[in-house]
Amino acid sequence: MLRRHTPMLGSEFIGAIWPKTKKSVRLAALSGGLARDLQDWLKASPDTEPDGWLFPSEKLDKPLWKDGIWRRYIRPKLKENGLEWLNFQVLWRTHSSLMREKNVDPKVVADQFGHTLDVNLNVYTQTSLERKIEAVETLESSLVN
Repeated sequence: MLRRHTPMLGSEFIGAIWPKTKKSVRLAALSGGLARDLQDWLKASPDTEPDGWLFPSEKLDKPLWKDGIWRRYIRPKLKENGLEWLNFQVLWRTHSSLMREKNVDPKVVADQFGHTLDVNLNVYTQTSLERKIEAVETLESSLVN
């Protein structure tokens, strides 16, 4: 969950994320575009208290929960587009796999996810067919030439 008083460092917004366990508490970097969107949201947010929730419930006494947002807003849009099978697990795997395709250091991705390197690579990252072809072509080239 994010609170409004989450620190800002320079031009980057760093969000404190409270996942399932205390051991998993970490700082997660947000992109510049997302940080700008959050700044816009802060200006329009119904809860302006410094210790208020970044995304408060209607009564402002607790945060919005991902399951409620998913059920009310995201799932209906996915269904309209034939993507009702999509879930958070798919989004996590896509995120991790795309970061791998962009050659982002796997340790950075694992740290951002709050996982160990082996969990991130073995559970969340899928290797594209293009990368597999590139690998076997590299091997073949080294053996043939």
